[in-house]
Amino acid sequence: MIKSQKRMGLIFFPAYDWAISPTHPEREERLLYTQDQLREEGIFDIDGLVEFKPDIATEEDVMRTHFCFPDVAAVTTESHMISAGGALKAARIVLDGQVDRSFALVRPPGHHAMKSVHGNRGFCNINNEAIMIDYIRDRYGMKKIAIVDTDCHHGDGTQDIYWNDPDILYISIHQDGRTLYPGSGHVNELGGPNAVGRTINIPLPPETSDEGILFAIDEMVLPILKDFKPELIVNSAGQDNHYTDPITNMNFSAQGYAALNDKLNPHIAVLEGGYSIQGALPYVNLGIILAMAGVDYSCVKEPDYRPGALRQDARITDYIKKLKDVVLGAYFEPPAYQGLPPYGEFMTRKKNIYYDTDGIRETQMESILRCKECSGLFSLETFSTVYSLSLGVEIPIGACPACRKEGGKLIASAKKSGKYSTIQVIDRVKKEYYRV
Repeated sequence: MIKSQKRMGLIFFPAYDWAISPTHPEREERLLYTQDQLREEGIFDIDGLVEFKPDIATEEDVMRTHFCFPDVAAVTTESHMISAGGALKAARIVLDGQVDRSFALVRPPGHHAMKSVHGNRGFCNINNEAIMIDYIRDRYGMKKIAIVDTDCHHGDGTQDIYWNDPDILYISIHQDGRTLYPGSGHVNELGGPNAVGRTINIPLPPETSDEGILFAIDEMVLPILKDFKPELIVNSAGQDNHYTDPITNMNFSAQGYAALNDKLNPHIAVLEGGYSIQGALPYVNLGIILAMAGVDYSCVKEPDYRPGALRQDARITDYIKKLKDVVLGAYFEPPAYQGLPPYGEFMTRKKNIYYDTDGIRETQMESILRCKECSGLFSLETFSTVYSLSLGVEIPIGACPACRKEGGKLIASAKKSGKYSTIQVIDRVKKEYYRV
């Protein structure tokens, strides 16, 4: 019998009753084929590899992370809550010592869901990884966590949620946003005024293959992680960089994905995208699982795998080598933030968000209080084509007395004004999450 070097937990949730449409790429077959192939390959006969059932996330779990308008129930289904609960289960079994590593193979995905949620964008309603990470920080007291997002699409939602958090390092490796949805993830997107250099984007050219992506891991991601010294590494494990994926333009293979996870050595992986349902996902998931469990993955290959045909152009190789210095500079020597107000005043930015799946348009006015003592009080005014003007207020983890006091004043003033349909509060100090 094969024995894994690391105790490995798997959580499956194909969401049989949820799909954007019967023929949409985001449907239950994404995981059903994988589940069948893993059983046929005898994956559960490996000593040390155990399947766990997902939990169900609570409303509080979602409200710890998101401002949902008008409320959580309006923007989620039971499947979304179980998918997020699968990520929570993946965290619990690792941090409670039941296993060494875990992989939540769950859907619907989540990394395009931003801080404010009015509906579905990029196939995502709520952000599974962020809900899990915020739970970990509250429940287990961990401070420094790194997220490495390897989905082909830039994880603009996860970036948005941790934009101003100096203790969360977000690294995204993705197809260049100038060529693919959501059009973001450029190297100059480095984080908010209190967290410059904690957002790192590595946009790669179309047709990048194993060589280029693994170079980015070895030469950019791993040196940054070594310096940051996270207590936990989470892989936001999108699989749509694969050469057969129907909605992207990359040339990554199952062997490449396995090697990536071998090098990255994440504690927890959570499934994101990947839409080559038969041609890629069963092989990619198998390779990732074996690599995370410390089992030989050299025989995992797609039936049509031809390495020579996937070799990247020399110009792509040169581009990525030049990108290395830019990316490392963004982390180790980030540029000074321009146009900062004095400490004790708010910095604002306006954002227009389009929910491509639901056809919703949202306008946000985000405000961050510049503070020397903590990451700063955060507030967000928002309205959309489906919901009227609302407010979200977040008192961050480790908020100083001044920011806590200012948060109380802001909430009281907002209630008195009567202009908001909904006011939602995230108080990470008191661990209270509520609507006014």
